[in-house]
Amino acid sequence: MTIAPPIAEPQKGQGLRRKFSRRTVLQAGVAGAAAVALYASEVERHWIEVARTEIRLSALPEAMSGLRVAQLSDIHMDEFTEPFFLREAVRRINDLHPDLVLLTGDFVSEMPLGGDFAIGAAWQCANLLTGLHCARKYAVLGNHDVAVGSQPILEALAANGIALLRNGYAPFERDGARLWLAGLDDPLLGNPDPGAAIPEAIRNRVGEPVILLCHEPDYADNLRGDPVGRAIGLMLSGHTHGGQVRLPLVGALQLPLLGRKYIHGHFHFGEMQLYVNRGLGTVGLPFRFDCPPEITLHTLVSA
Repeated sequence: MTIAPPIAEPQKGQGLRRKFSRRTVLQAGVAGAAAVALYASEVERHWIEVARTEIRLSALPEAMSGLRVAQLSDIHMDEFTEPFFLREAVRRINDLHPDLVLLTGDFVSEMPLGGDFAIGAAWQCANLLTGLHCARKYAVLGNHDVAVGSQPILEALAANGIALLRNGYAPFERDGARLWLAGLDDPLLGNPDPGAAIPEAIRNRVGEPVILLCHEPDYADNLRGDPVGRAIGLMLSGHTHGGQVRLPLVGALQLPLLGRKYIHGHFHFGEMQLYVNRGLGTVGLPFRFDCPPEITLHTLVSA
């Protein structure tokens, strides 16, 4: 009689290893990465967050208390920001009923499609911004705008009712009270002149605070050591995109020059304050992760 050899029992975990082979794990990783990329490019990239701040300014007159200031930054039209998305941002700003709209640079992108395309995008961007119901709209240029060409961007904005503050200033008046809006040329690629943007004639006037628009937030350190800085109540910036892609325990994967110290949010330097907006658009890749686009509504109140 022939006796069959005993059937070997599978070693503990052997079936599990076969079920979760290296190929299966790799496929699951690829599928997970694809899902994250889809979320970052199509969901979070179009998920606008309205951030609301209360800015207390010691020099703000009572007649200005409660002033509503909407800030939009880094549109980067047509690199990845679609017309429908900018229209949605305009609609969201209109729903906030701001008294002022302040635009802190980078309306277009220098790359990847070249200067002629970017100039066309600037006109499209400015045309869409005419949908803003607020009559008082002011802007400064960002580094991408300067790289493409300051003059054509300026012309597109001016033709659509947006005043460009390029080393310049303008008064904003309400009920007999006044504050000053000032703007710098881009610190990275332009020629910023703080003394021209905030001349002595408007510095430290009782009851007349200065709000400065400057694309790059880290330039605040240059201003803090300058007599001009002592006259600034609030500086508004963009440029960083908040990091654009932020990973748990790692933070932002990449940050631009002059945007590596003050990345997002509200900062205090004595009497001078800084707010950094995450921006609307993206650069490099059409991804946002843990860093959605932002519209900011600043409510100014007397300290």
